[in-house]
Amino acid sequence: MQMNFSSLRLWACLAVVFAVPAMAHAAAPNTAPAAVAAPASAPVAKEELPIECATCHKEAFDNMAASRHGASGDPRTPWGKADSGLGRNEMCTACHGKAGDHIDDPIEKKPAVLFGKTVKAEVKNKVCISCHANVSSRIHWEGSAHETNEIACNDCHKVHIKKDPVLVMETQPGVCFTCHKEQRSAMMRISTHPLRSGQMSCSSCHQPHGSVSEAQLIKNSVNETCYVCHADKRGPYLWPHPPVQENCDICHQPHGSNNAPMLQNRGPHLCLQCHTNSHRSTLYSGSNLPGGGGNTRYMVGDNCANCHYKVHGSNHPSGSNFGR
Repeated sequence: MQMNFSSLRLWACLAVVFAVPAMAHAAAPNTAPAAVAAPASAPVAKEELPIECATCHKEAFDNMAASRHGASGDPRTPWGKADSGLGRNEMCTACHGKAGDHIDDPIEKKPAVLFGKTVKAEVKNKVCISCHANVSSRIHWEGSAHETNEIACNDCHKVHIKKDPVLVMETQPGVCFTCHKEQRSAMMRISTHPLRSGQMSCSSCHQPHGSVSEAQLIKNSVNETCYVCHADKRGPYLWPHPPVQENCDICHQPHGSNNAPMLQNRGPHLCLQCHTNSHRSTLYSGSNLPGGGGNTRYMVGDNCANCHYKVHGSNHPSGSNFGR
């Protein structure tokens, strides 16, 4: 009897040992799904959001995503506004306005704002200026040559591509030459600024959004604009050449010339437009032609700069004639 009671007590202890962990496991809450589930406030991946516009306009949408307008980290851009919680379609409606009817009926209905050639430039520019107005380079847009001639922003800028050609130095002149044919012709001459090689662009000298200077130059005058690169011609000189101080364009053709270095005319013709009595005999007298009895160093085809080579000015005490 004593053995039976001891055996029974042993089996009871074993039953308790195995039963307690099982009961604890059954009573514990099932936390596995909560451990792997995303929190309710976690942002949804962009690819999972509905993008009605990209359904049809995928190429334009992808190009915009790779452009400056697609900088999601900048809250000023359409992409940045979308990431701020305004919705993914804000990327397109920021410029094109409401497009709910267009999504429902893409053929018959159009977005609120279009940028086609039949739309007035004022309407299109108003959309762009709503974001791009507070920039120092555009404070002179109103009243500028482009604005008064009803040039729209998208006539020069292309936003549905990865890189806007007018913002790339190598391709910008091609955009400007679409309208400025005369300047394009001048750039094809033998002596020009290095636009064709991509070392500078039209905006290196001109401010397309307007300026207080003539020809929409980036500085207050022609000379100040030229001195940005040609600082060695600025002076001051002990013996200055008055045309140099007045306007570089008096002697130079900035868009290109067949007379190097971009001169309005070749020497001595250029110099003789002002210096008609500098020597006893001139180009037109015939006295300095062979057999004419004159000094042959001034004969036709020679160049005043052969002797007066410091034409921009001289700092030599004896350089009054720009010869040293």
